[in-house]
Amino acid sequence: MKPHIFPSLVALAGLAAGCTLAPKYSRPAAPVPPAWPSGPAYAAGMPTHAVPAPDLDWREFFTDERLRHLVGLALTNNRDLRLALQNVERARALYGIQRAGLFPVAEATGSASRQRVPADLSSSGSRQTLSRYDAKLGIASWELDFFGRIRSLKDRALEEFLATDQARRGAQILLVSSVANAWLALAADREALELAQTTLEAQQAAYDLIKRRYDLGLVPELDLFRAQSPLETARRDVAIYTQQVAKDRNALDLLAGLPVPTDLLPAALSTVSPPREISAGVSSEILLRRPDIAQAEHLLKAANADIGAARAAFFPRISLTAAIGTASSELDGLFKSGSGTWSYAPQIVLPIFDARTWSAHKAAKVQREMAVTQYEKAIQSAFREVADALAVHGTVDQQLAAQQALVQASEATYELAKSRYEKGIDSYLSVLDAQRSLFAARQGLVLLRFEKLASQVSLYSVLGGGWQDPNPSTENTVAATAPPPTRP
Repeated sequence: MKPHIFPSLVALAGLAAGCTLAPKYSRPAAPVPPAWPSGPAYAAGMPTHAVPAPDLDWREFFTDERLRHLVGLALTNNRDLRLALQNVERARALYGIQRAGLFPVAEATGSASRQRVPADLSSSGSRQTLSRYDAKLGIASWELDFFGRIRSLKDRALEEFLATDQARRGAQILLVSSVANAWLALAADREALELAQTTLEAQQAAYDLIKRRYDLGLVPELDLFRAQSPLETARRDVAIYTQQVAKDRNALDLLAGLPVPTDLLPAALSTVSPPREISAGVSSEILLRRPDIAQAEHLLKAANADIGAARAAFFPRISLTAAIGTASSELDGLFKSGSGTWSYAPQIVLPIFDARTWSAHKAAKVQREMAVTQYEKAIQSAFREVADALAVHGTVDQQLAAQQALVQASEATYELAKSRYEKGIDSYLSVLDAQRSLFAARQGLVLLRFEKLASQVSLYSVLGGGWQDPNPSTENTVAATAPPPTRP
């Protein structure tokens, strides 16, 4: 074998590396209806002029400048997202390791040895000291991937890397929605705290009035105790909402990864600019753009590639060890004319009987079926999340309108009850009932206003919005450099 044959062998091996025994991939049918559910809960529908959520950058979806700034801080400093990015880089490196198995590893080696041979073993009949110096460039045990085993493993590593990148996008969606919901919850709790403080002041004034009237003997002691009950309840509510506001601040600091500046915090829901309207479209096919579903599909493709590797195990493995260099008994003669040397050692391993290969092939097929089930489950869960979000979106305005009417009615009832009590027509018990009803109605109104804003954020999130990157998609970049597998 002559050295000039080596490049031909390398080219032949490169052509063989394009083969794979993996089955042709086809996307499973989505196990959900093609259209979103309809009915009374979805009567409000979605605006037809709105932008689909996956096409809307979070900077455009959130219209409040403070919230946009806060989300940007979180995307830069949040440790969970940073860990997700590090996982992507690790998966990228593992893919590079697996892909490198397609190519030979060239190594330059130098060696020297000295050996004393006794006289009775020497060909000359006298003892000798033998020296040998070598300098070689070669490849060791390079597997020629004729049946695509290494290529299938490389394809699996690629799909796992892309799945990890989709997991990073899912983590970003979760972070964006979590920051927005925590920020809105702080606004709602601050408004509820202000309501509780106002109620406390009103209850304190009412209690002081009843106390003076009791001291003058104008009202019984029972009215004094009745006035004290809502006063203590209001004091307790102030403490509860004060605690909740502090917890909301702590949650925002954790999500943002640093203490949030005070000027980025909302004072109340009334100061919040609502998010932009979005559309879910008319087809549930939009779910395929969600990162968690794309992640499940990449894992399915990885399991599909595993079958190719398992099939290749039934075929021979061909490996090559070769080297070219110089050798001499003297160090200064290592690179002299006539000192050239080369070696060529191909090896073929033909499996005859190995029960493990059959079990591995069966395990790979079962693993693919499991991946299909996980993919279908991901789509069904996503469909349910969007349907729930659409149900909230379709009914929250009706609830809000009814709650506003309830607040107005409760305010009128309270004013009438207080007037009747002051005129001596009715007992103070009716005033207390009206106060409790009014406070509960106002609390419910704050909660529903928060739910309306949070439902818009939730719908944006479950439709796959919020992962947009300023740079091109990592998946597109990697996929463009990875040639598609071919069939032998």
